[in-house]
Amino acid sequence: MITSKVTSKAQTTIPKKVREKLDIHVNDTIMFEIKEDYAIIRKLKVVDTGYLKALETILEEWNSEEDSVYDDL
Repeated sequence: MITSKVTSKAQTTIPKKVREKLDIHVNDTIMFEIKEDYAIIRKLKVVDTGYLKALETILEEWNSEEDSVYDDL
């Protein structure tokens, strides 16, 4: 088990073994998923928002009223 202390400012250092395993580096964004009495830490994947915006316009043709007949498939 790997542990880390919390400072008076509620900050902590991510232990080296965790950073290495999750490939966490400076300026990476991490996410905390809160469960009952614990949290899961994950490194967020980089998303190319420009690509997604371009893709959104291409896929818009499948978001028409005519295509609603396929909603139950």
